Amino acid sequence: MELGRAVEAYLRHVALERGLSDHTVAAYRRDLDVYVVWLRSRGIASVDEVTPGLVADFAAERASAEPPPASSSLARLQSSVRGLHRFLVREGRVPDDPSGRLRPPKAPRRLPKALTIGQIDALLDAAGPAPGSADASAAEPAAVRNRALLEVLYATGARVSEIVELDVDDAAHGDLLRVRGKGDKERIVPVGSYARAAVEAYLTRVRPALAARGRATPRLFLGVRGAPLSRQSAWLIIQAAAERAGLTAHVSPHTLRHSFATHLLQGGADVRVVQELLGHASVSTTQIYTHVSVDALRDVYATAHPRAR
Repeated sequence: MELGRAVEAYLRHVALERGLSDHTVAAYRRDLDVYVVWLRSRGIASVDEVTPGLVADFAAERASAEPPPASSSLARLQSSVRGLHRFLVREGRVPDDPSGRLRPPKAPRRLPKALTIGQIDALLDAAGPAPGSADASAAEPAAVRNRALLEVLYATGARVSEIVELDVDDAAHGDLLRVRGKGDKERIVPVGSYARAAVEAYLTRVRPALAARGRATPRLFLGVRGAPLSRQSAWLIIQAAAERAGLTAHVSPHTLRHSFATHLLQGGADVRVVQELLGHASVSTTQIYTHVSVDALRDVYATAHPRAR
């Protein structure tokens, strides 16, 4: 089977039968285009001609490319190649899988970057005034919405995709928020008084006017034209607030999620409780937040060791 036809058959499979998103399918296509070009440069025209040695050479060459690719990009590329060949075996197009011995690179274990509590306060204030403050009554509608958005992100540790997909009814349970996570699994997350006050101010003062500009939608957070707020818009809101707050470190929606988990654990929360709040399937994913920071290690060493100073 010709290489290009094999790739197209595989991409149709992942799009139609596995239901992967357009974004994911596009990423697979980019990876496999690189693979096909490399194979053709070595005189390979059909999937029947691909050998384990060729697959290993391709992986090694990509791993040693300059500049070095990120381990996540390399892992995704190898996953795309393995997926293609496994599909061809299942479909009976080829008898063997030449990628069977390919092992994904180990991703470096990085500690999540969390903001300090002071930096969180500065970020929230830069998004918009706190409800009940002297500036709140004169605040622009967008500032009221932005404050509510960031308060909810930090108060719940939810993913930005989960927050922009919240409906008004999901926030109608007092101090609890109903969140739909990966795999459409629901979880209930407590919401503190600061976030509740910010959401109430947004619902009372801002959302009705925004909703009147667009088609009826149950979504909680709306854009200036009344349509549901997108992930990209939420990203830009956070970036703008970070710039106004003078935060030079990279700040993203996931930064607020990391900060939420880190601050809970620093405050004495049990790791399994944090796991439930974050919606992690495994506690091992949550345990990365339990690593002691370098600064904390220095402080304990300086205080406890008799010859540290």
